[in-house]
Amino acid sequence: MSREMIQQLIDAISDFHQDKSVRAVILTSSGSTFCSGVDLKEWQSQSQERDAIARWQEVALALHDLIESMLRLPKPIIAAVDGPALGFGLAMVLASDLVVASPAARFEVPATRFGLVSGLTIPLLAFRLGASAAARLALGGQRIDATEAHRIGLVHRIVPSDQIWAASHAWATSIAESSHESIQLSKRLLNEMVGESLLMNLSSGAAVLATACSTESAVEGLASFVEKRPPKFP
Repeated sequence: MSREMIQQLIDAISDFHQDKSVRAVILTSSGSTFCSGVDLKEWQSQSQERDAIARWQEVALALHDLIESMLRLPKPIIAAVDGPALGFGLAMVLASDLVVASPAARFEVPATRFGLVSGLTIPLLAFRLGASAAARLALGGQRIDATEAHRIGLVHRIVPSDQIWAASHAWATSIAESSHESIQLSKRLLNEMVGESLLMNLSSGAAVLATACSTESAVEGLASFVEKRPPKFP
């Protein structure tokens, strides 16, 4: 994901918030990958700029704003995942309310392999799945498939790839046919059960993300990604 795409998503969610005809939102992709995370090549280029720390803070804030806008949207978001959801892609899945996945779905937090910290994904993992599952993904670096994701509660339904849009649309239609006031109040209640603690953790996570991105490990990790070689961390 580029910074431009992040802003486009923030703007779209703002439009959905204002549009009374929208009762539910389906978040999906048009390719074989749901989302492989942020554009590391773009990040690597800005890590070499003189004001790199300030630029990282801007990026972290934009990522934070996107996740917060998804959580605060009063209308349910259904993530339709038909391929890998990695790094920040996983964060967007976790910020959604319902998740439909195909057997092609994969979920992973690869940040530590590049000297980075998934400052927004980790709080969402702990919020949705608990600290144990969060540690398994964030520290263990394990990639899990749709079946395992369903077992731990990350995915709600698994359907064949050629049925994922129909299944997601049917779920969204069912939501749209319900009382929109009741649905919105229910989502607000679900989010208020964790109150401001999740939002505070996300803010802290964004700060950690910005700090980690300016370290020598991050510079080396991003360079190794671009140069397609194993990293040599200090």
